[in-house]
Amino acid sequence: MPKPIPNNDFNNIVTGRRSVRHYDENIKISKEEMLDIIKEASLAPSSANMQPWRVIVVHTPEGKNKLRPLVQFNTGQNDTSAAMLIILGDTQSELYVEEIYDSAVEQGKMPKDLRDKQVTQIMDMFPLLPREIKIEVAKIDASLFAMQLMLVARAHGYDTNPMAGFERDTIVRAFDLDDERYVPVMILSIGKASQEGHESVRLDSEQITFWR
Repeated sequence: MPKPIPNNDFNNIVTGRRSVRHYDENIKISKEEMLDIIKEASLAPSSANMQPWRVIVVHTPEGKNKLRPLVQFNTGQNDTSAAMLIILGDTQSELYVEEIYDSAVEQGKMPKDLRDKQVTQIMDMFPLLPREIKIEVAKIDASLFAMQLMLVARAHGYDTNPMAGFERDTIVRAFDLDDERYVPVMILSIGKASQEGHESVRLDSEQITFWR
C-alpha cells in the first residue's frame, strides 16, 4: 500500500495555497534552487516522455521591465515576485527524443531494443502531425509540468500564482525566442507572499463527477 501523505503536509502543499498578488520583494530565489525546483517539476508525465515544457525565468530588473507591459493586470506580481516563470510548450520536442531515450538506456531504465522501437515510432509520426495537434500536445504536457512546479515550489516554502492575462502574441518574441516553435501556456509568479491571499471555494466533488 502507498504511504499516505501526512495531513499537515497535504494541507500545506495542496489545500493551503492562496491566490497571491503581492510578494515580499526582499525574498530572492537563487539560480541553483530555481533549477532544483524546475528539475523536480520535470518529473511530471508527458506524451511519449518528450517533455515539451520550457521555462523563461524572468528575475532581473531588466527582464521584469520588459515583461511589465505584457502582463496586463498582473503588474503587482511582476514587480514584487522573486521571478516570473513563463511556461512554454515546445512544438519541436522531437528534437530531444534520441537524447532522452539514449539516456534511459544508459541509466538502465530501458532496453535498447525498446528504445529503438519507440524512437522509430515517434520520429515516423510526430514530425508529420499538423501544427495545431503539436500545439495541443505541448500545452497539455506543459500544463502538467506547471501544476507540478506549483506543488514543488510550495514544498520548497514558496508561494505561486498562475496567470493567463498576458500578451500571448508577442511575449515569446519579446524574449528573443522563436514564436513559431514555442507557444506560451501560462505565467507563474513565485516568491513569498507579503499579504495573505484570499481563499477560494470549490465545487463539491459530487457536482463535478459523473458515475457510469
